Amino acid sequence: MFGFLFTLCLVAVLNLSGNSALTQSLPASNSLQPSPQFMENAPISSQPTSQPATPTPPAALSLTQGVRKTVLDNGLTVLTKEIHTAPVVSVQVWYRVGSRNETAGINGISHQLEHLMFKGTATRPIQFGRLFSALGSQSNAFTSYDQTAYFGTVERDKLDALLVLEADRMQGSLITDEHLTSEKRVVISELQGYENSPGYRLSRAVMRAAFPDLPYGLPVGGTKSDVEKFTLEQVESYYRKYYSPGNATLIIAGDFKTDPTLEKVKAYYGKIPKGNIQNQPPAPQAPPIAKDAKPREPIVLRQAGSAPLLQAIYPLPNVTHPDVAALDLLDGVLTGGRSSRLYQSLVETGLASDVGGYAANLIGTGWYNFSVTAAPNQALAKIDQVLQQEIVTLQTKAVTEEELNRAKTQIRSSVLLQNRDVTSQAQQLGNDQTIAGDYTFTDRYLAAMQTVTAADVQRVAKTYFQPASRTVGYFEPTQPDGQPGATGGNFSQTAENFSPGAPVDPAEVAKYLPAATPGDQLRPQALPDEFTLPNGLQVLLFPDRSSPTVTLSGYVRAGTEFDQPDRAGLSSFTASNLMNGTQSKDALELAKILENRGAGLGFSANREGVGIGGSALSTDLPVLLETLTDVLQNANFPADELELSRNRSLTALKVELDSPARLGRRVFQQAVYPANHPFHNFPTEESLKRVTRGDLVQFHKTHYRPDTTILTLVGDFDSKQVRTLLEKGLGTWKASGQAPKVTFPTVALPPKLVRLTPSLPGKTQSITYLGYGGIDRRDPRYYTVLVMNQILGGDTLSSRLGTEIRDRQGLTYGIYSYFQAGRESGPFLIQMQTAPEDAEKAINSTVQLLQQLRDQGVTANEVAAAKRSLTSSYPVELADPDNLAGAILMNEVYGLDKVELRQFSDKIQAVTLNQVNQSIKELLYPDRLVIVTAGPGVSAAK
Repeated sequence: MFGFLFTLCLVAVLNLSGNSALTQSLPASNSLQPSPQFMENAPISSQPTSQPATPTPPAALSLTQGVRKTVLDNGLTVLTKEIHTAPVVSVQVWYRVGSRNETAGINGISHQLEHLMFKGTATRPIQFGRLFSALGSQSNAFTSYDQTAYFGTVERDKLDALLVLEADRMQGSLITDEHLTSEKRVVISELQGYENSPGYRLSRAVMRAAFPDLPYGLPVGGTKSDVEKFTLEQVESYYRKYYSPGNATLIIAGDFKTDPTLEKVKAYYGKIPKGNIQNQPPAPQAPPIAKDAKPREPIVLRQAGSAPLLQAIYPLPNVTHPDVAALDLLDGVLTGGRSSRLYQSLVETGLASDVGGYAANLIGTGWYNFSVTAAPNQALAKIDQVLQQEIVTLQTKAVTEEELNRAKTQIRSSVLLQNRDVTSQAQQLGNDQTIAGDYTFTDRYLAAMQTVTAADVQRVAKTYFQPASRTVGYFEPTQPDGQPGATGGNFSQTAENFSPGAPVDPAEVAKYLPAATPGDQLRPQALPDEFTLPNGLQVLLFPDRSSPTVTLSGYVRAGTEFDQPDRAGLSSFTASNLMNGTQSKDALELAKILENRGAGLGFSANREGVGIGGSALSTDLPVLLETLTDVLQNANFPADELELSRNRSLTALKVELDSPARLGRRVFQQAVYPANHPFHNFPTEESLKRVTRGDLVQFHKTHYRPDTTILTLVGDFDSKQVRTLLEKGLGTWKASGQAPKVTFPTVALPPKLVRLTPSLPGKTQSITYLGYGGIDRRDPRYYTVLVMNQILGGDTLSSRLGTEIRDRQGLTYGIYSYFQAGRESGPFLIQMQTAPEDAEKAINSTVQLLQQLRDQGVTANEVAAAKRSLTSSYPVELADPDNLAGAILMNEVYGLDKVELRQFSDKIQAVTLNQVNQSIKELLYPDRLVIVTAGPGVSAAK
């Protein structure tokens, strides 16, 4: 479906932001949560019946109202958009360079340069991630086919600082041999992580075959062989060629004043030389298919893996072609939700576990991508036959008006729902300006979409989806020798005598940090309205008229904590089957009710509850709530849908046990929590096969109750009207007796270090978890622990772990620590990914760093910097409606007062140095860690 074009591609992302101040979300599940593809493809729709109403032409939608475009004398394009809905501002710089500009031999150099852009400049020779963290910035970067982008969102008084930093590194980055050597190692670690995925390996092979002579056929992140050979001269030359004002767009969106800000932009950026980009090669385009061309045989990969996969590519025109809107609507008909043709013909028939597709239209060319995961015991050739027949049907018979209108509504709604926060709005402008050369592209696209007819969809199906233009690949998993399992390891001796470097002094960071601009004092955070229905159901409402959309976030205490070992997965089965039918509507009717309006509703079982997520345009809120009401009270769990769901779960289990991250977390969790603890239980093939329809019906009857349900709404609505709707729909929902409870036994720390190494043949990257039992959310040390963790591993570039393991030694693409504090005590975790041969060194370094922290404590400057980072990032996160809804919800789940939204920053500021150092003594035990490394083993990687 339509979205930012960079999200439709394989995007190599440099992840800077680790754990944020908003850590209150439903804890990770111990169970499988196979989320059907329709949950991702379609937001929501609202219609009391599945029959579509006569569509009313939508009002003109503009994402660019109030946008001002300015071009400086040196060629820099500046887009500004004032958005005064929250006291935050986003600054982004988009460079028109990506893997499209590469050739074999230097594949991945755009991505490599992106990493190096954080290593400092001549005037600020310090890791930029530390500067962004000190500002409380939600910062990141990504490389894609056509662009490389850097973005950060901060409180409005830090706008100047971000502008200065981005101007500094536009042409002032300090690229040294030492930096290149370190970041090449990090990039290779990242690429090895991608290689763990069979889907990535299949996609790489199919794209290379589809575009053998175009750079679009190269992987965005590059290849290990090319990355290893990059020279300092190559990278510096590439930087000088493409990083210049004339090849960049600066976007500023948020709470600022345009005229004075533009004056500062001219002062900071106007003196940067324009650069010479006239010699850029023309955008590569796919050659036309010869008239006598014949269909190609499938590419077949037979490698270690879990589930059979299919991927098919059809070349498409570039982003400026007039057929782009019709192609996106074709995609909507084929893959846009549960009511889509491919979901009905492949998933609902039991042939596939999931199916998806997207149209990517870029500067030079484009393509359509189909991806399918086979259901157990289903042949890819049969799936491929059904897929091709659906395309033939599109070519020979026009789509229905209902299908066409649904696809149009889904796209329009998704654009609105994706553009609710300032970061997303700035990204939309940056993407449109960079790829299409026009920041108003999406406005024009939406207008053109409304004129597309069924005949247009049929025409583009005939034009672009010819058998001879198709490249298809099959991934057929081979059975590895032996089963994944945990084995003990000798960790009593280390391979080297490691001594961690001195921690970075925050005073050194402050020396290079641009000053914040004094401004008006922020208004106190608004608080939600709350009420409780007579049956005990709690509701929190937060009206926000800034966007014609609504976010629903909910909770039911019916999570995996209630699973019994012999039926582990029952809670997830129940949650995932809620949308499969009620007493009055079947699954397809429920899907159409929502998808006809571009709305979405889903349920997922987690460790301590079931999460409810929904979104809709504000006009469709009544239908969203009506559907929620029906499903919560009247789900009937049809037997045929249960069997399809079971097959999806069995496939998901295979995928989980083939993933180092998922398998490693399972082994870690079961090593930390004893067999009689609810957090120890995970689904197995046997437990999934044992669950019956009667089990689901009884679980739903027992655990889905109004007195254990909380609903939160954030968005454009009238609180009185919403209360009336909820009282009418859920006020009669009743439960008998007391709500079920679970006893959680005390979890002791292991008496000594535990080392486990589950093996996964055929993988290229190892995932390591270190930790043990932690604290719960009501622990009085919680805020102190947040500060301590921010110093330890809250950010992959500015924390002690990030500085040492990633930045100095280059052993990992990302390393984080966090305390998973829920209603019950969750684990303390450090997580990192490494090359298998680097795992032991990274583990030894991490353990020694923990010991250093325990022996020496932290400094007052570190505590002050951590508090400043947490409190500065908090309002930035609350500016996103989804984050705000989640924070309101989880505060209620944890029994906190609603004023926690206002008091959080004050509680962080009250933390003292002595409290942090005392918590280190009480909570960090390097000699009692559970350490799990899942991957191929060192010998397999060499």
